[in-house]
Amino acid sequence: MKGFLWHPEARVLGDDRALRAALAAPGQAFRIGGVGPQPVGEGVFETLTSGSSGQPRRILRSMESWLASFAVNARLFGIGPGCRMAVLGDLVQSLALYGAMEALHLGAEVMLLGGLRPDRQAHALAGVQVIYATPAQLRLLVEADWQAQGLILVGGSKLDAGLRAALAGAEVREFYGAAEASFITLAGPDAPADSVGMPYPGVEVDVRAGQIWVRSPYLFQGYAGADAGGAVWDQGWLSVGEMGRMEGDYLYLSGRAGRMVTVADQNVFPEEIESFIAGLPGVARVAVLPRPDALRGAVMVAVVQGDPAAETSILTACRQRLGGLVAPKAVIWRADWPVLASGKTDLVRLAREVGL
Repeated sequence: MKGFLWHPEARVLGDDRALRAALAAPGQAFRIGGVGPQPVGEGVFETLTSGSSGQPRRILRSMESWLASFAVNARLFGIGPGCRMAVLGDLVQSLALYGAMEALHLGAEVMLLGGLRPDRQAHALAGVQVIYATPAQLRLLVEADWQAQGLILVGGSKLDAGLRAALAGAEVREFYGAAEASFITLAGPDAPADSVGMPYPGVEVDVRAGQIWVRSPYLFQGYAGADAGGAVWDQGWLSVGEMGRMEGDYLYLSGRAGRMVTVADQNVFPEEIESFIAGLPGVARVAVLPRPDALRGAVMVAVVQGDPAAETSILTACRQRLGGLVAPKAVIWRADWPVLASGKTDLVRLAREVGL
């Protein structure tokens, strides 16, 4: 049974105790973080979802499912001995754990920067060639006056136009995926700005009635623990409940089916509205949430961190771009912003705190 190995040329800068414990017996099951019984067996391990819509779920997958993409990324991005890498999140996050394990297995040097202040992360990144990060983590670096450099592999959510512009000094490759599916698509510099790119090598994508289905060597085995999870299988194909469309070779996302809201009999995806608002002046962070409405069933409300003086221009731009039915009817301003361990917005807490 194939398993993760600590390459003799690999080097870790930072607290590597969790990684050493995980790889103490190569091929044996492990999990970093989370609660509940540790996995047992050979060639399998657990990682965690981001917990965007609730508590993080335990994901059981084979080591081979990650080893397959390690080989692809070694070829695509030159990851191997002599390469300096960094992960910005804690190892309990799937993306950070993936980047660290890939570096160790392929013989790269990896900096573990989770838990550091953004200004200290920015200082540590000097000379790093490959960075695994989420948009939320990158936004904090930019706010700390970091000058983007190297190759940035972005996962977790889509970059908005403003953040993308701030990263212009680096080579940015966005990938769309999920803890259950790993890599699904990869967007290169020539990808249409609104797309999430073309299928990652080895991935098949099928959109059925607006729902995205995936078949690849990188899929998980199932959920661990008591949570049944949200992904569904159909004869080897997997869907995590994401909606979208294919145009030519490129995939475009609408949003999660679980977040979809019906406004006057029209299906509305908050993620599409968030993506537009995030690129407007005066907006640092945004989440779009539904508010019950007697006439339409629901209307959308934008919760924003940024400059309150921009409220009128934000609402006007939304009406012009999205139409009066879909555009948010109000803006709620927040000085603070609740986030999950992954850096994503804690939507459950935010909705509770603003009364939606």
